[in-house]
Amino acid sequence: MSECTHDCSTCSESCGERKEANVFEKKPLHEGCRVGKVYGVVSGKGGVGKSMVTSQLAVTMQREGYRTAVLDADITGPSIPKAFGVHGRAVGTENAIVPVQTRTGIQLMSVNLLLEHETDPVIWRGPVIGGVVQQFWSDVLWQDVDYMFVDMPPGTGDVALNVFQSLPVDGVIIVTSPQELVSMVVEKAVKMAQMMDIPVLGLVENMSYLPCPDCGKKIYLFGEGKTDEAAQRYNLPVLAKMPLDPTLAELVDAGEIENFQGHWLDGVVEKIIG
Repeated sequence: MSECTHDCSTCSESCGERKEANVFEKKPLHEGCRVGKVYGVVSGKGGVGKSMVTSQLAVTMQREGYRTAVLDADITGPSIPKAFGVHGRAVGTENAIVPVQTRTGIQLMSVNLLLEHETDPVIWRGPVIGGVVQQFWSDVLWQDVDYMFVDMPPGTGDVALNVFQSLPVDGVIIVTSPQELVSMVVEKAVKMAQMMDIPVLGLVENMSYLPCPDCGKKIYLFGEGKTDEAAQRYNLPVLAKMPLDPTLAELVDAGEIENFQGHWLDGVVEKIIG
C-alpha cells in the first residue's frame, strides 16, 4: 500500500488504522438466517442469457430437493421476478425484508419487488446500488437456503466487485455465447474472479445451436468451437451448451420458468453438488 498522503489531523483515524482496514469484509446474514453455498452467475457482456441461466439453475436445484434462492444483483436491469411470474411487492418487518417465494418455494429478492411500479427505472449511482446489493444479503430474512444463485450485472464494474467483496461467494459460473467475442469476454470474467480469489466452476454456452423442428439436426447459427477454445485456454470445463429454444423463451415471457423441462444444466448441477 502506498504511503498515506492525507492530513491525519483532520480525521478521526490514524494512518495505521487505515492501512489495517479490511476492505474485503464479508457482510453477515440477518440474525437467525442460513445460506449454505453462494454461486454467482456472471457474464462479460449483456444479452447472453445470464438471468435465464440463473433462473434455470435455481429451478433445477429445487427439483433435486434443495432449498434454493435467487438474489438479483442486476439492480438496473432486473428480470428475475418476471421470469418467475412474480409481480407483487416484498414486505418487511421493522428491521428486515421478507423474500418473495415462487410457486415452487424458491426465495427471491430483486429491486423490482421494492418499486411501486416494476417498470420504474432505477436511476441510482454506483455506491447506492452497491449498498442495495449488500442489504439484499444482510437485511433479507433468507430462510434455510441450501444454494443461493446471484444474478450478477454484466461486465466487471462496481456491483460485481461489491458482490465479490461483501458476499461469501463459493464460485462463479460464466455465461457466454458462441460469437467471436467469446474469448475476450471470458478472459475478462475469469481474470476478475481470479483477482478476487473466487473459483470459476466453468462455462455455460447459451444460444449454442438451433434444433431443426423437422429433423432435429443442430444448426449452429454463430458457428461452433469458440467457447471450447476459450475454455481450453483457461483450463475450464464447458458445463453446458444451451440451444435457442422458442418454448423456453415463451415460458420466461409468461412468467412460467418453473415449468421448463430441459436438462441442459444438469452438468452444472453435478459440478455444484460435487
